[in-house]
Amino acid sequence: MTLARRSLALAALAISVASCADQSTAVQPSAAPEFLEWADTTVRFSASVSNPTSSDPGTGTVYFGPPATLSLEKTRVTFWAVRGESRSVQIDYKSRRHAEPRPFLLLTTTDPKFVPGVGELAMGDSVLITVKVDTRKVSVSLEPTGLQFGEPGQLTIWYGGGRIGRHDNGQSSADDDDTIDDADLGLFYREDQKHPWTYLSATQSIADQSFTYAIPHFSDYAVAKLREWAVQY
Repeated sequence: MTLARRSLALAALAISVASCADQSTAVQPSAAPEFLEWADTTVRFSASVSNPTSSDPGTGTVYFGPPATLSLEKTRVTFWAVRGESRSVQIDYKSRRHAEPRPFLLLTTTDPKFVPGVGELAMGDSVLITVKVDTRKVSVSLEPTGLQFGEPGQLTIWYGGGRIGRHDNGQSSADDDDTIDDADLGLFYREDQKHPWTYLSATQSIADQSFTYAIPHFSDYAVAKLREWAVQY
């Protein structure tokens, strides 16, 4: 074998080994995915925070915005997560089409371990968590960005209130097809706005129209349409 051929063979072997060592279930699309949008522009959210300390100001129900507000540009809820204690927040939604509350998100944490800019948390230490809801697409941002867990947090997102809209002239119309092909949807995440969206191998319940995923750290999460041309690595 010549030196050139040997170099090529070693390079190919190194690439193969690296690929196997970094084997994951992620799918990296070549462009931003087609996000699931809220089917009703009158969607309004409420959140209930559950924790074992009744004196905690985060306990109870928190509503986004004044009652007269039907569609908000920014919605968020905050609560204190404590290392070693189970804390959860559930976000429900109402709309013109769905007068009764329907679940959108459930986030449960028990082991927030590392906070960027702060360091590792001791047992009993707390961190203020913010959940930001996107009122255009079925998406959330979890902050502080980069918060890491020892035992992963549990995130469930229900997508029954969404639709894949057509974007003629950059906008969706009220006549867009609301039909959802569950098998063509996936859960995606990105570290922040500087990083691309990446597909996650989440557990899907078609009966509940939801995705559940054990999150190791905080990022942005969204439900989107899968691309046949996505490249798996």
